[in-house]
Amino acid sequence: MAYNWKFSSVGGAVRVKIDSGADIAHLGELDRKMWTVLSCPAKNLEFDQKTLELLDADHDGNIRVDEVIATAQWLTGILKDPDTLLTRGTEIPFSAFNEENPDGARLLASARQILKNLKLEKESIALEDTADFVKIFAETKFNGDGIITPASAGDDEALAALIATIADKIGKATDRSGADGITADHIEAFYTALADYAAWQEAGTEEVFPFGDKTADALAACNALKDKVADFFMRCKLIGFEAAATDAVGVSVEKIGAIEGNLALAAAEIGEEPLAKPAADGVLPLDAVNPAWKAAVEDMRALVLAPEKASLTEAEWNEILGKFAPYTTWMDAKKGAEVEGLGLEAVKAELAAARKEDLLKLVEADKALEEEALSIEAVDKLLRLYHNFFDFLNNYVVLQDFYDPDRKAMFQAGRLYIDQRSTDLCVRVDGPNPDISSLSGMFILYCACKSDKLGKTMNIAAVLTAGDTDGLRPGKNAVFYDRDGNDWSAVVTSVVENPISVRQAFWAPYRKAGRWISDKVNKVASEKEAKGEGTLSNITESATAKPASGVETATKAAPFDVGKIAGITIAVAAVSGVFVAIISVLKSLTWWQWIVLVAALMLIISLPSMFIAWRKLRRRDLGPVLNANGWAINAASLVNVKFGRTLTEVAKFPKLSAVDPVERRKVRRRRFWCCLIALLLAAAAFCYFTDRLTCIGLPFHKPQPVEEAVEAPADSLAAADTVALADAPVEAPVAEAL
Repeated sequence: MAYNWKFSSVGGAVRVKIDSGADIAHLGELDRKMWTVLSCPAKNLEFDQKTLELLDADHDGNIRVDEVIATAQWLTGILKDPDTLLTRGTEIPFSAFNEENPDGARLLASARQILKNLKLEKESIALEDTADFVKIFAETKFNGDGIITPASAGDDEALAALIATIADKIGKATDRSGADGITADHIEAFYTALADYAAWQEAGTEEVFPFGDKTADALAACNALKDKVADFFMRCKLIGFEAAATDAVGVSVEKIGAIEGNLALAAAEIGEEPLAKPAADGVLPLDAVNPAWKAAVEDMRALVLAPEKASLTEAEWNEILGKFAPYTTWMDAKKGAEVEGLGLEAVKAELAAARKEDLLKLVEADKALEEEALSIEAVDKLLRLYHNFFDFLNNYVVLQDFYDPDRKAMFQAGRLYIDQRSTDLCVRVDGPNPDISSLSGMFILYCACKSDKLGKTMNIAAVLTAGDTDGLRPGKNAVFYDRDGNDWSAVVTSVVENPISVRQAFWAPYRKAGRWISDKVNKVASEKEAKGEGTLSNITESATAKPASGVETATKAAPFDVGKIAGITIAVAAVSGVFVAIISVLKSLTWWQWIVLVAALMLIISLPSMFIAWRKLRRRDLGPVLNANGWAINAASLVNVKFGRTLTEVAKFPKLSAVDPVERRKVRRRRFWCCLIALLLAAAAFCYFTDRLTCIGLPFHKPQPVEEAVEAPADSLAAADTVALADAPVEAPVAEAL
């Protein structure tokens, strides 16, 4: 690499240092294998969201190295002194713009225009000046977004009213100034609708309106009766086909008689009956129709029939419906309904005024300022990156903020309080991913968080680096505070178990053994309880059941197996011999040898667990936790024991004496029994070891006088023993075994 980079050791890995503007300008020359991060998500980070969206140039949801390099080159080209990026400032003086760079000169002009729009006179622009685009363009006639508002028409009130009318009838768009306006597409759609509506109205000749101005009402009245009239004529045809069907297709007296209460309230049930009493002649008597349909028939009769018309045949009815065909065709071809509310006269007047070109010229005048308006947006981009880009690099290239005790990394979402401790290493995640995060060697709690106040939910991965883990299980409740101080209800959903300390690893085998014994005891107790209940049930059934006649109830004794008993006797003797040997060895140990033995046994049991914990603690890596959340970590990010203590705090309480008298008596009673047991153990140990201490010359045991033994001839002893053995009786089972 041609550029002289500086390096430092951060988090157990060698990383490049970014401490000057020149370093930022040369980021494109840094070997990508030396970047700590190759990609990070553009969401779920404690960072300015708009800045993240600006960095994600291709809007794919991830910020990659190429996008970071492009941003660095753009920034350092616009500023005269790139070192000012390290100040994290929120205001850029106009003298800091590099006017020799085309982008720098353009942005400087845009910055001056912003201040002019805001009616501010100063030689610098701040982030707060570009934060509100609506305020910037509030009093501008044109702003380059291609949207015109009534204000764009200036003093032409008629044109301003026309813009408002188009927005009301066709649709509207929100201008950069915050006002409602229209685009060129809205204008084209409005004048097309005017022309279509006028042409459609001209096609409505006299043939189209068979009943004049009442044609629409007449069609509606006929359509209301269309299905019911067709039903009536079909019933008549059935009677003509088979006279016996008269009762079946006629009015059902039984159904009407079954209606209870006020019949005036039963119009729906009555209306289900035929329109009129069907007959074989197929004539609809207009004066004798179903009472539920009387009003509808009268409306139709008044609109399409002569007043003296008292009946209607099917042919006459079909002729009436046929008259509406031209009108129906004309209505189906209707266009320009959007402007129908203006009325035909207003539509024709607007077409005659021909103001379409005037509106389109206003749109073109607005679009002419598009580049200037985009430059104003670019000024906001410059100010946001000027303020946030160095912090982003410290979280991307180096991860410096994570290891800085005075700062928080952008992936640290907040603080979780659980089980008398708090942890600051909480990362937002889409959900539990134990397969990847378990590679970190960290103890991780996946929690589902919910805020009723904010109406939001999220998932976090909380890493614990201190304290015990016995009570941490799925389902445990906790409280999470985000970086803005909002509290969230948290529930543990999944746990990735790894050692937190070597001390905890020392006791881990005993805790596992204790849990195993507890589980076994509970299992055996449950089995005994079930067996006892089953036995009791069997006894009850046996006591109540009558034995069958002729069935032998006595059980036959099992035969005595001598070989089996002998084998068991030999095995018990062997085990007893080993046990006696162990007891004899243990009895020969001194007190300090007992201590050494117990310590050695505990080390043998705990040493493997401690060694594994020590290796994992040395290699705890944040990388897999971030990888599980969409990051592409390119270097180790170790969290050693000392640094881990800064991430998790355990509650420390002062020692207090009990105030409650009952509690004080309990404490004194416990102390008494503890002291008594300790004294008894000490006395037992003293009695046991006094014989052992005589070997080093301490007079704890006085030797007893030994009487002189009378020697007997060896031959006489041997003879006596022989006689005794010969005279001793031999038991039958032993003789059989021999």
